[in-house]
Amino acid sequence: MFMSTGSYNAAHIIKGVIAVTVSTMLKSEKPDEFSKFDGLFDEAKQKLFEKAKAKNGDGVVDVSFNTEVVRMSVAPKFLVVHGYGTVISLPKKPDA
Repeated sequence: MFMSTGSYNAAHIIKGVIAVTVSTMLKSEKPDEFSKFDGLFDEAKQKLFEKAKAKNGDGVVDVSFNTEVVRMSVAPKFLVVHGYGTVISLPKKPDA
């Protein structure tokens, strides 16, 4: 299984588009812990791989991530990562 932010320039079959969203809450005593985004990216990548595997894909291409800091009026802030991409499979070589 592979993942790329670019396209795949060889024969492939598109299996569909997948998307995931992961988040974490920032504690009020540490409202600027933006390094937590790193873990969220890793979590989003793993979830993309899981969804690609469920679609019998060999890889995910044209992957993109969006980040948000969501502020609630009464609650603490949330860090949010949205990830999406296109699942592809590679043509199988016939057995000789």
